[in-house]
Amino acid sequence: MKTNEIFGSRAVIEAINAAVEIEKIYLLKDVENDLSKELFSLIKQHRIAFQYVPIQKFNKFSDKNHQGVMAKVALVKTINIETLTDNLDLEANPTILLLDAVTDVRNFGAIARTASCTGVKGIVILDKGSAPINADAVKTSAGALFKIPVCKVNHLKDAIYYLQGSGFQVVAATEKTNDLIYDVDLNKPTAIIMGSEERGINPSTLKICDYKAKLPMEGEIASLNVSVACGAFLYETMRQKLS
Repeated sequence: MKTNEIFGSRAVIEAINAAVEIEKIYLLKDVENDLSKELFSLIKQHRIAFQYVPIQKFNKFSDKNHQGVMAKVALVKTINIETLTDNLDLEANPTILLLDAVTDVRNFGAIARTASCTGVKGIVILDKGSAPINADAVKTSAGALFKIPVCKVNHLKDAIYYLQGSGFQVVAATEKTNDLIYDVDLNKPTAIIMGSEERGINPSTLKICDYKAKLPMEGEIASLNVSVACGAFLYETMRQKLS
């Protein structure tokens, strides 16, 4: 499976104007004409990630007439958080998963796979600073990313406030607490936050969560890969709902 790629200024401009979701645009730095100016204006307007690259890299991308422009189109179309919550039945006690800057593609794919298996109704990720939804992520998810709704947000705190206002309790997975996940009532509308591989959950985000919970640990390492920890949290959620 390959990430869809679009080459050429006009083709990329048309894709942006057609609201195609673009992961990133690669530009040849020294190309400047009317089309490139129009494209750059759209990139800024829509806040699309971009990178200048040398001609050698473009030649590796493709032997096509790329015109110094290549865009990677998202394999999975994301939705906004309002659309996600509008389609949920709160009486069914849905679970939503929030990822605070999980950057490893395979971790993200593995998390999505487990989320799908445990009935999670949606995954919320940051628009910038998160793992891309690319071919590796889809493959690791075993196709789950085609089935589970994914939302992109600019700021996780705004998403938390929105979910709290919509009737969700927000539970942070963190070692900075004495409370275990088994002591939290998860059989209600719940949003679970998993932190990044490097720093965990942002401290300012932790402050606004309703609950903080951890997994019991033994041994000298006393830490888990984020996808493994996420699986433990989600299966405890599922266990409580089935009890």
